[in-house]
Amino acid sequence: MDVQYHEEYVKNSRGVQLFTCKWLPLSSPKALVFLCHGYGMECSNFMKGVGEKLASHGYAVFGIDYEGHGRSMGARCYIKRFDNIVHDCSNHFKSICAQEEYREHRRFLYGESMGGAVALLTHKKDPSFWHGAVLVAPMCKISEKVKPHPVVISMLTKVEDVIPKWKIVPTKDVINAAFKDPRKREEIRCNELIYQQKPRLKTALEMLRTSMNLEDSLNEVTLPFFVLHGEADTVTDPEVSRALYQRASSADKTMKLYPGMWHGLTAGEPDDNIEVVFSDIISWLDRHVDVALDRPNGLNAKVVVAVAAPLAAEKPARARSRTRLRYLCGLKGRSLCHHSST
Repeated sequence: MDVQYHEEYVKNSRGVQLFTCKWLPLSSPKALVFLCHGYGMECSNFMKGVGEKLASHGYAVFGIDYEGHGRSMGARCYIKRFDNIVHDCSNHFKSICAQEEYREHRRFLYGESMGGAVALLTHKKDPSFWHGAVLVAPMCKISEKVKPHPVVISMLTKVEDVIPKWKIVPTKDVINAAFKDPRKREEIRCNELIYQQKPRLKTALEMLRTSMNLEDSLNEVTLPFFVLHGEADTVTDPEVSRALYQRASSADKTMKLYPGMWHGLTAGEPDDNIEVVFSDIISWLDRHVDVALDRPNGLNAKVVVAVAAPLAAEKPARARSRTRLRYLCGLKGRSLCHHSST
């Protein structure tokens, strides 16, 4: 594969060493894509397939392991403040965009699962800076099926600063639930850079608060985006993507639901399914690069290009306290909708 790969450590504003990597095409890139990985995940191995695939189609792809994740320093998967992750990503991504060879290139965010929340919050820090986002099964709302009771949240909040790093939040085996293909599932489980223990208390509460805050401000999302979700996803509910698509103020927004597919659309499905997903992602990116080249102001109009069958009605919420605790981190538990300007 004609792709160059590089690694580098950078220091964030708090003095923590963060691992970064990049995949570059051999020729001048069409555009820049910045990866935001999911909770407990990492870029150099788990996101390698995304980096190589997009770079092989002409995109310069840049990744960063959040503090405490992957090969970055810090307490393993301890999120003291979710804003720290967003700040680190924004600073690193913008430092790349400021480099001479990249200043004139279009800039896209790419987020998977919790990385979807990171990407959306990075966009909200500077709404006019980013030209679009690809969001794969994003964490940007708590499913009504599993939203914890306010009393439960209040109880845990009272002790989060006493035992912030305790791994006490019950959770299911996310790897089993997220990745359909058994062989790929075991490869992911064998990746020692992926966190596979119980979430820490403060981490879980930070993710919960972030999801709830995002849910309340989905209308503030204004950039062009493509949100993808497996209809059989039991980690983040497809209703989350539906809510984003319906509430976002973006003039150019596309949603695609994949029947029978699970949470890990780009890493855990059979090869044929993964090819379909990447083909859709690359086509969306190519269109948004081409539109900019042909018509710099072509994203201003608001026109419906294609709308599929009506979205299914919401299913009744299941109010089981054990389930709600189990999904405290904001993880869960057929058609293409495209509202575009082109």
